[in-house]
Amino acid sequence: MSVSVAVAGASGYAGGELLRILSAHPEFEVRTVTAFSNAGKPLVATQPHLRSLAHLTLSATTAEVLRGHDVVFLALPHGQSGAITAELDDDTLVVDCGADHRLTDESAWAAFYGGEYHGAWTYGLPELLHAPPAPGAAEEWRDVDDIVAQGRQRTELASTKRIAVPGCNVTAVTLGIQPGVQAGLVESDDIVAVLSVGPSGAGKKLETTYLASEIMGSASAYAVGGKHRHVPEIQQNLRVAGAADVKVSFTPVLVPMSRGILATTTARLAPGVTAHDVRLAWEQAYADEPFVHLLPEGVFPRVADTIGANTALVGIAVDEAAGRVVAVTALDNLAKGTGGAAVQSANIALGFPETLGLSVDGVAP
Repeated sequence: MSVSVAVAGASGYAGGELLRILSAHPEFEVRTVTAFSNAGKPLVATQPHLRSLAHLTLSATTAEVLRGHDVVFLALPHGQSGAITAELDDDTLVVDCGADHRLTDESAWAAFYGGEYHGAWTYGLPELLHAPPAPGAAEEWRDVDDIVAQGRQRTELASTKRIAVPGCNVTAVTLGIQPGVQAGLVESDDIVAVLSVGPSGAGKKLETTYLASEIMGSASAYAVGGKHRHVPEIQQNLRVAGAADVKVSFTPVLVPMSRGILATTTARLAPGVTAHDVRLAWEQAYADEPFVHLLPEGVFPRVADTIGANTALVGIAVDEAAGRVVAVTALDNLAKGTGGAAVQSANIALGFPETLGLSVDGVAP
């Protein structure tokens, strides 16, 4: 029997990517799509690439319309899903791609988002590492060849009905640096992340900043100086991975590619840590992950190789002169960064194979 699905915010970029993935999923049947200003229009009027779903019409985004489905995916602007999710049935699997249920700290929500706080849900990053019960010193990690992560977020996802999908930038930074944090190989109070990001991460909206004539042939930093809303979420993840004191300098840079993220994250190495130690920790962290791939030594990822895939590619190096590890992560902000992560987490929560309906293959050229 197919699983009935509703997608709210179906006319946006995240909603469109969700629908593209869901349309090919063997267990999910998309029965309802909703929007705000586009309600009443055929879905293909706003998502003309989704020909297999041309029979659907956008309904109004209300709890009443969304009720009665097995799974509800929400791809709404931040601050707009909390009130709706409060009215959905407890036995419905609800997956929120917005920020409304990501942060566990209400004061962080107030500082970076504002408005009503709706509480934290199970975090939808299956690969998020959890700190060992008794973290050891860096030497203890280095002296063994079989470092094994003590836990990952997928264990929490297997028994939940409420999932909060991570921010796309957060996913890129977390996947890049968390093995070093969990293993105690880096100083978590000195992490610097600079990201090249495509404008689709800002959503489908008409603003001068995102016009092609403003973006093409240029690059511009924004939310500089610790102001980006993803900062507290990155800190939250790294605390889960074992960091006691997390300080992250995070700078996103808008670049002329419609989708994708290239995150360069560096951290100061703990005393005595070698390049061998670093390589071993990252290898062990991602050896069995279907969607996070550590590249061979000396090889670094390209955004182009992740477009359309639920894949994150990671390359690492040690800057001996600076005493820092450098992790470069590439992913598609709409796929692994949003829609793919939502479906991957839903698969786990429903007891399906985690990889069902998701591809590791990108689109080229």
